[in-house]
Amino acid sequence: MEWLAKMNAALNYIEDNLTGEIDYAEAAKLACSSSYNFQRMFSFIADVPLAEYIRRRRLTLAALDFQRGEESVLDIALKYGYDSPVSFARAFQNLHGITPREAREKGVILTLYPTISFKFTIKGVSEMKYRIEKAEGFRLVGLVRTFTTVDEQNFKMIPQMWNDACEDGALEKMCKICKEGKPELYGVCYNPRGQEFDYMIAVESDEPVKEGMKELIIEDQEYVKFECRGRLPESQQSVWKRIYTEWFPNSGYEHADAPELEWYSQEDANSDSYLSEIWIPIRKCK
Repeated sequence: MEWLAKMNAALNYIEDNLTGEIDYAEAAKLACSSSYNFQRMFSFIADVPLAEYIRRRRLTLAALDFQRGEESVLDIALKYGYDSPVSFARAFQNLHGITPREAREKGVILTLYPTISFKFTIKGVSEMKYRIEKAEGFRLVGLVRTFTTVDEQNFKMIPQMWNDACEDGALEKMCKICKEGKPELYGVCYNPRGQEFDYMIAVESDEPVKEGMKELIIEDQEYVKFECRGRLPESQQSVWKRIYTEWFPNSGYEHADAPELEWYSQEDANSDSYLSEIWIPIRKCK
């Protein structure tokens, strides 16, 4: 269970630095992952964004400090990374339902968010269909936008990008330049940098790059490809979570530094049995 051990090492680093600066890149390094992928994994596994988890843990510890009654509001605010007692008091009251001053009183009700730890459990749920294969390099052409994982904005904005591409005719233009026998659409997450990454809606193509589009070369890479059945985006979201909570902990593989792809078939997207796939680059755990 090396994968779980690495994830818990990252959590221990976060817990040890709640009163200081938390470097997402350092936490990700302990998990043998990029910062972008670590934040995504955390969100899928814990059902809460990493930044929100850190905020809750810091405000939980702040409440305990107030109960001890030894430090001022300003000192505690600065201790947990807030620039002013006003912004700290607002965040504290949003979480606990009371002001920092009231938190000093004995008998008040406070909210506790405990430390998370990742453990392996046998769930016995439905099967997962996947295959591991070496994908030979190919060329994609399509639209690219930059997104951020802050406040999980990517989960809201990427579906909007697809809607925009459909409404303004961009998808139709892409379908006209797709490689013969390769009509499927792709969604690609790549070029992660901190909390930002690029996302591409594309087709496999040998045609020159059209105005407003870009090309992306997918290099030879081993991928694990998961089958998703059902309406989007629910069918893929449920598989994403199972990938990180069930497949990776048992696989002997870890995420490789290469683009992630979503593959969309030409079946009826409104069907309850619509077929799509999630392709994740992998390498054997060291």
